[in-house]
Amino acid sequence: MKIKRWDLFCKVIDNFGDIGICWRLARQLREEYALNVRLWVDDLSVASRLIYGLNPSSKSQIANGVEICLWGNDENFADILPADVVIEAFACDLPQPYIQNMAKTKPVWLNLEYLSAEKWVDDFHAQQSIHPATGLKKTFFFPGFTAKAGGLLREQQLAASRAAFKATEFWQHLNVSPIHNALKVSLFCYPHAPIESLLNSMANNSQPIHCLVPNTTILPAVAKHFGKSELKVGETVSDKQLTVTVLPFLSQDEYDQLLWACDFNFVRGEDSWIRALWAAKPFVWQTYQQDENLHLTKLQAFFDIYQPALCLADFNRTWLEGQINQPLWNQLLTALPILQKHAEKQTHEFEKQADLAANLVIFSKNQV
Repeated sequence: MKIKRWDLFCKVIDNFGDIGICWRLARQLREEYALNVRLWVDDLSVASRLIYGLNPSSKSQIANGVEICLWGNDENFADILPADVVIEAFACDLPQPYIQNMAKTKPVWLNLEYLSAEKWVDDFHAQQSIHPATGLKKTFFFPGFTAKAGGLLREQQLAASRAAFKATEFWQHLNVSPIHNALKVSLFCYPHAPIESLLNSMANNSQPIHCLVPNTTILPAVAKHFGKSELKVGETVSDKQLTVTVLPFLSQDEYDQLLWACDFNFVRGEDSWIRALWAAKPFVWQTYQQDENLHLTKLQAFFDIYQPALCLADFNRTWLEGQINQPLWNQLLTALPILQKHAEKQTHEFEKQADLAANLVIFSKNQV
């Protein structure tokens, strides 16, 4: 049997993280493998922020060759024919009528897990469980940083696109004039990050900083630093050595280019974390906050593989646990040339591995 039809189920949980990953994967499967991909999403309003031209009121539509469908009530799936490969993203639990239909067609069933650098991922990747009611096999597919895991989400042409990228054209596209001789920093984080202490350190250092902030939930905290009640898209404000420009909400491709155009990037969650890795630029990662400080365990697991310079590791931990101070920020700036070389080296090493979509396609073919 030829595997051509794929169903990908996504529940929007953490704003744009889950749908961001699923949309990148769906696009890649369609564009690089000519697969018929149907993406089921429970919140088309949020999805429309990332998927250009998506109509939130339409229950089924095509975007970039991918069929995007509203994941509504479970009973609506009674007459839906399952695809050859079914992916439930991040243990989102498939509709029961759809699972009952799967029992008749017996597709390849995959549970795409969250990305982690923890060592246990290699052991649990590709492990299977048996669904008690149908006897169907479900495989747990773990993205990861080693050859034993499922790979990292990366388009085949990404490195070539990054190499051909022209920052000047990108800034013109956004109607932004970068400050001359300033360090360009992108800032994307959760609102509970120590934003004020970071901005203070940037403002009082010896080097001009141009901080680019996409239109997200942290704008009130940024505005407060400048004594304003709000900041609007396109607005530029300054404090001593710090200049902040508010960018519009960016598409995924535009966000990739922002990371490429900046000298240093602050990222959060999963999608922007891995895109920062592919940017081959130094970055600080804010993990999703979890009980019992499990997010710190995830950060350390990544450090064990990425092996950042001590100053970057210290800064990253402080970004999660404390307040940024001037010496810490100055130490980071001094180390930037070393951090840049390290980032390039690590990016190129990870690019040698097979990517997530390729591994999914190969694995699925082998199950038939």
